[in-house]
Amino acid sequence: MNQKLLQKDVQEFIASFDGDLTRLALKGSQFDGITTQELLEQIESRQKADKKLPTWYSEEGIYWPSKVSIEQTSSEKTAAYKTSLIKGKSLADLTGGFGVDSFYFAKRFANVVYFEKNEALANIAEHNFNRLGLSNIQVAPKNGVSGIQNQSFDWLYIDPSRRSDTKGKVFLLKDCEPNIIEGLPSLFGSSPNIMVKTSPMLDISIGLEAMQNVREIHVVAINNEVKELLWILSKGYEGKPKVVTKNLRKNRNETYSFLWGETVEAVYGEPSRFLYEPNAAIMKSGAFQLVSKDFKVKKLHEHSHVYTSDVLREFPGRIFSVEKVLPYSKKSIRESNFSKASITTRNFSESVAQLRKKWKISDGGELYLFFTTLLNDKKVVLVCKKIDSGR
Repeated sequence: MNQKLLQKDVQEFIASFDGDLTRLALKGSQFDGITTQELLEQIESRQKADKKLPTWYSEEGIYWPSKVSIEQTSSEKTAAYKTSLIKGKSLADLTGGFGVDSFYFAKRFANVVYFEKNEALANIAEHNFNRLGLSNIQVAPKNGVSGIQNQSFDWLYIDPSRRSDTKGKVFLLKDCEPNIIEGLPSLFGSSPNIMVKTSPMLDISIGLEAMQNVREIHVVAINNEVKELLWILSKGYEGKPKVVTKNLRKNRNETYSFLWGETVEAVYGEPSRFLYEPNAAIMKSGAFQLVSKDFKVKKLHEHSHVYTSDVLREFPGRIFSVEKVLPYSKKSIRESNFSKASITTRNFSESVAQLRKKWKISDGGELYLFFTTLLNDKKVVLVCKKIDSGR
């Protein structure tokens, strides 16, 4: 850490800068003992944290890591959600990073040990913990997996790095660092409870094959974008995992849960008065048949994953009124003269970009066009209007 970056005049410059970073790079640093690169890094990282980490962004005297660290860290919203799932007296964060998760765990646990093998990043996190007034986090600049040997905790938290020196960006758990698949037996020696954060790209069934004793899986989305999968492991647990989908929204959160492996037959039907599109967390979970049963809506096709009903239902996703059902043909599209609309495809042979180019439809307006396939494999265009304005 370059302590000169914490000087009052430098901090004021970093916090107030709203100019062109390229021009600043060419102009160079105006502060003695601070390189241009150091100054740019502080400004860029702080700007990236504006919406993602408002607590850090608004606090004076925060020392910022590289922007890559900011990109990889949990957001405050997902960190707060993690904290709501577990409780106890002691927790070890084995892959501390910038420390956002440790910060939130420290609000719920009396003692938190933050491990981070990157000593420079650990020093930054420790400085920021002090600035934020936390005294119950012990910083250990070392490998967390080896660091917890011969210690006991109520909970362990681990977020394996998805960047490999040899393979670049990776998603499979065996390719992440540390390799928790090999390390699980020793981890359970230090705690009966483990929470693992993985990439939203990881297939749930593949994760279940790789990990043992999974009690819960949480699919966490923010504003309909899946951000992370959380796996709660309990030593000795052998039952079916509970899957919880959580879509964190500004006005309200959408929650849906089911037991992994639970099967039902969906009810199918033709498009009716209302159309339902599940949120991204449910789509990731794969609960397509269960949604039909639990919300009393009919599925349009086995692979279309949009639903319909005659009566308006509460539903975790977007809801539309169906204005028209058009056959997908040159004649019907040209006669409708769609100049502007939002387009969604579900189980359709052409992409959104192809459809926009083909039919000269620009983005925007009040209309929503769903290009999809019905039970008889007939391709249609559902002309809709959004009716859930709060979503």
